[in-house]
Amino acid sequence: MNATHVFRQMLPATLVALGLALGPAAMAAQNPNLPPEKSQGTVVYRSGGIGEDESMAMRKIAANYPLELEFVQKVPGGHQEYVADQDVVIKDHAARTVLHTRVGGPFLLARLPAGRYTIAATLDGKSLERVATLEPRQHERVVFTW
Repeated sequence: MNATHVFRQMLPATLVALGLALGPAAMAAQNPNLPPEKSQGTVVYRSGGIGEDESMAMRKIAANYPLELEFVQKVPGGHQEYVADQDVVIKDHAARTVLHTRVGGPFLLARLPAGRYTIAATLDGKSLERVATLEPRQHERVVFTW
């Protein structure tokens, strides 16, 4: 067996091992359909989900973030549709603002430490508030419906 043959046999296993070692965050960074991660203080987050490709990419990585927010609006006929351009404020248990942003799509994914958070979202002047308790190594999904 020559060196080229051995290399070709080992390449697929090496790529799989590299993907596992880098983890989901590194793999997500390579997805061109994802909006970029941003940070505010100690909070790292992504917001977006406009269009089918970006929406699917956000859903695929959502479990890698402790907090997932989804924003929808009821429309005539009883249906719901995704909304964008809402203002979001997340406060910790001591009522300190840890994130204040304008969301560029129907999803916001945030890395926050475990704890209790109050989340306010405002769309077209109408505010909604939810409480989320994040546990270590858990994923919490919160839906806002106007």
